[in-house]
Amino acid sequence: MTNPRTRELIEKDKRHIWHPFTQMADWLKETPLIIERGEGCRLIDTEGNSYLDGVSSLWVTVHGHRVPGIDQAVREQLDRMAHSTFLGLSHPPAIELAERLTAIAPGGLTRVFYSDSGSTAVEIALKMAYQYWRQVEGPDTRRTGFGALGEAYHGDTIGSVSVGGIELFHATYKQLLFNAWRAPPPYCYRCPWGKSFPSCNLHCADEAARLIALRGPEMAAFIIEPLVQGAAGMITQPPGYLSRIAGACASQGVLLICDEVATGFGRTGTMFAVEQEDVRPDLMAVAKGLTGGYLPLAATLASETIFEGFLGSFSSRRTLFHGHSYTANPLACAAANANLELMKSERMIETSPSREAVLAGALEPVSALPHVGEVRRRGFMVGIELVADKSTRAEYPYGARMGHRVTLAARRRGAIIRPLGNVIVLMPPLGMTAEELRELVSITREAIQAVTEAGEFAEIGG
Repeated sequence: MTNPRTRELIEKDKRHIWHPFTQMADWLKETPLIIERGEGCRLIDTEGNSYLDGVSSLWVTVHGHRVPGIDQAVREQLDRMAHSTFLGLSHPPAIELAERLTAIAPGGLTRVFYSDSGSTAVEIALKMAYQYWRQVEGPDTRRTGFGALGEAYHGDTIGSVSVGGIELFHATYKQLLFNAWRAPPPYCYRCPWGKSFPSCNLHCADEAARLIALRGPEMAAFIIEPLVQGAAGMITQPPGYLSRIAGACASQGVLLICDEVATGFGRTGTMFAVEQEDVRPDLMAVAKGLTGGYLPLAATLASETIFEGFLGSFSSRRTLFHGHSYTANPLACAAANANLELMKSERMIETSPSREAVLAGALEPVSALPHVGEVRRRGFMVGIELVADKSTRAEYPYGARMGHRVTLAARRRGAIIRPLGNVIVLMPPLGMTAEELRELVSITREAIQAVTEAGEFAEIGG
């Protein structure tokens, strides 16, 4: 570190900032990167060092950084208006975006409610489902509970945490939360029943279906991250799992909420993950890639049936009493419109298979490493599970911080990646070139070898 400005920024950061999902005692001892600009699929720090953005800046960038078309759209909107309340008013970018979203969304999702993050989009879906059943006639007013998967992650607001199921993240807040009925996650690598796919006949899906049948009369909705449980360690659902859950919900009249915050906008190879099993949810939450990684914006898409359940006279109080100061921010909506137009004009979904094939081929040598238990991939979402012993699938102890060590080793080699415990996450931008994809995976493989075989950064943890 030679740049005096870098030293000054680090000192001020450590004096004033509290970082998310970060043990600050460790942060205060380490030398953090200060990223000041982006170029394409690379990030550049204040020292001038360049890094491949291997996690799309936490799963949000689609095309990369400094995308001319999105830059221009935001500038043009800024010349018109930066913000106007959405309470009692509307504006062109939000109207245009709602039309785009409902055109590409699964059939039946006709209404768009804007918010500012994935967590709030899920929160709104939960409130919609709960209030909808409170406003119907007959015994369905009993539907006040929610079903979810174990190891689920749906955000960090209270409702989203309530349906989340990651003990490490959520246990502390248990007394603040409402209860949710949970089905075991479809974690094939560590199947709790000791079965294997496909001979298991989707036993895990049957367990979830049994829960839905048992609690159906009381269940307002079942929420699921379709195809991939991201924060759980990129747990990929076996083929047919999602559609079986959807069928169980339909048979019991339970609303299906699909959390496409991480999986949407091409991450799994289709615009939305649900398309791959022809599932049509009643409610769907989107965020992250919506603006191409430019500005915070989220949306909850709802069916016309649910929307109509909120219509009534003013005195009926059927209004959805929820909103945000920056709901449908025009700059964010302009960025989202430009992002979706760019995805369409560049045929990013149609050309996805060729880039997926490059990524899959590059990952093959990683699977063979002695301390890699499993490589899980769906589209551009990759989880590499590190193990202390490949034959027994024994995990590294939590305090060893093996995932963190690998990310530091990758950083030294020119890539930004992230760990989820012992799982290394790769989620490159959809716009990353074949050469960059191979470079990213090569750096990751070298970093895993350096840490698990050569003991690089062995002083960390304990």
